[in-house]
Amino acid sequence: MKQKFYITTTLPYVNAEPHIGFALEIIAADVIARFHSEVLGEEVVFNTGTDEHGQKIHQKAQESGKDTQSYVDEYAAKFSELRELLSINYTHFIRTTNPNHKAAAQEFWTRCKNNGDIYKKMYKLSYCVGCELEKLSSELVDGRCPLHPNKDIEIREEENYFFAFSNYQKALLDHYEQNPSFVEPESKMKEIVAFVSGGLQDFSISRLKEKMPWGVEVPGDPDHVMYVWFDALVNYVSTLGWPDNTENFNAYWPGVQLAGKDNLRQQSAMWQAMLASAGLPFSKKILINGFISIDGQKMSKSLGNVISPKEMVERYGTDATRFLLMRLGPFGSDMDVNWHKLDITYQSLLANNIGNTASRIAKLCENNEVGYNEKVEFWDIKVSEKENEVKISALENAEKNLSIYEIRGALTDIHIYSDTIERQLSIKEPWKLKDENQKAEKKKILQEAIMSIIKLAESLKPFMPKTSNTLISHFSQEKISALEPLFPRLPI
Repeated sequence: MKQKFYITTTLPYVNAEPHIGFALEIIAADVIARFHSEVLGEEVVFNTGTDEHGQKIHQKAQESGKDTQSYVDEYAAKFSELRELLSINYTHFIRTTNPNHKAAAQEFWTRCKNNGDIYKKMYKLSYCVGCELEKLSSELVDGRCPLHPNKDIEIREEENYFFAFSNYQKALLDHYEQNPSFVEPESKMKEIVAFVSGGLQDFSISRLKEKMPWGVEVPGDPDHVMYVWFDALVNYVSTLGWPDNTENFNAYWPGVQLAGKDNLRQQSAMWQAMLASAGLPFSKKILINGFISIDGQKMSKSLGNVISPKEMVERYGTDATRFLLMRLGPFGSDMDVNWHKLDITYQSLLANNIGNTASRIAKLCENNEVGYNEKVEFWDIKVSEKENEVKISALENAEKNLSIYEIRGALTDIHIYSDTIERQLSIKEPWKLKDENQKAEKKKILQEAIMSIIKLAESLKPFMPKTSNTLISHFSQEKISALEPLFPRLPI
């Protein structure tokens, strides 16, 4: 029986166009999902979707003069378009307005309440509409949320339902101690441990329906709707058919979750406490990404510095866009980009490296009438693993890095291998073998180069699926012709 693997992105809020921050997250999830499916041969569920409730969305719909459901339908379609635009091979696309998700959220609420972790009280709070979160005074900078400094902090006082977050401090800390890599990178693990160790405050999980009508109705209380985070987080299990399809849920849960660093608290503490309250296992792992800035500034429409996934694809193509975003940095690191930096990486690592090497070998094969021969060995190189200096194949190391979610490290290994192919050509110089008695030697060298390009293509499959398929198909022929440029010159 095949192993099961489950990975999910966060659900982006449908109040704006998709940006490269979420594109980075969904591509990273796709790379990991493809690795587990196509390389390891596992049965994979890859979940993404849209978060469609909450005050921020309701306000945006009102401002645009649209019915809220029509508004979220329009924006959900923009996010579903990323599937084709970025070659995303997800299996599940969940919307929090789906009836099945609403029913699951209500069942989740009921279980937490039956466990004694939901209660009602009056409270006053500072609230950031941008985050859809309560903010402590220590989290504010000059009275504003540092993530949304252009939005006023709202002071609210009303009767709400609360989740007893404080009941789960010990359970969370015990889990973190027993699973020290539960959150990656390590710096974010330390951050969440520090947060939970500092004491947990119960948080509001409902809003009065008369003030905020756009949400999932609280079971047994039609005057309240669920707080957007409580509702949205349940998608990670509702997408698996929970609570009705327990067989499917038990086969795939717990899973790996990807999130931005502004989601650290919600994913690795709040959601985990909610799972424990509902009697469900903790997540398997939380992978936290950093933020992308443009020339040191946060992306903003007002500044005119937003880079969209669509713009990147128009300039570089789908596979190159996937590659460029995966090269930006490892999980947890903040990344600063601009078009110039992206152009340089495209030209040096794709056009002049992988693309040029493949074209060069294809042309040599065409000129010398050399084709594929599966019996010929491919070129390889051993690289040193830092921890113990064991020599390991560059391609094996790439696979090892992918198995521990080191996506950028895997790409580095693949480029080491790509450089090896070019270096071997330079050493062996098959173009200098012109005598008739050197023909067999030249043929063997070129067939080794062919096998090496195919190996390179196979390693690129999770990252650049179209490019991988093109290379494998082109170099598996008995007669190999010249190859059209994989990565064309950029427009001036």
